[in-house]
Amino acid sequence: MGTRQDSPPWLDWPLGSRVVVRRRLPGGGYSDVLGELVYRSAAAVEVLGHAGTERIEAAEIAVGKVVPPPPERRAYRERA
Repeated sequence: MGTRQDSPPWLDWPLGSRVVVRRRLPGGGYSDVLGELVYRSAAAVEVLGHAGTERIEAAEIAVGKVVPPPPERRAYRERA
């Protein structure tokens, strides 16, 4: 929840944190955006992911949350 009863929950997400945001698509259905939170306001969030920065308007946000950092990649080992 937000800090105030009427504030959107993403206002509490720390800038620079890794987030996932599920957005409503215009034709129906949903799409997830995963990346670093670079901007947040009551009107929208911006997430920097693999495809660049995506702006998601508040009306499109179905749900979202802060997520842990990606797991470290394991070193490649050749099989003997």
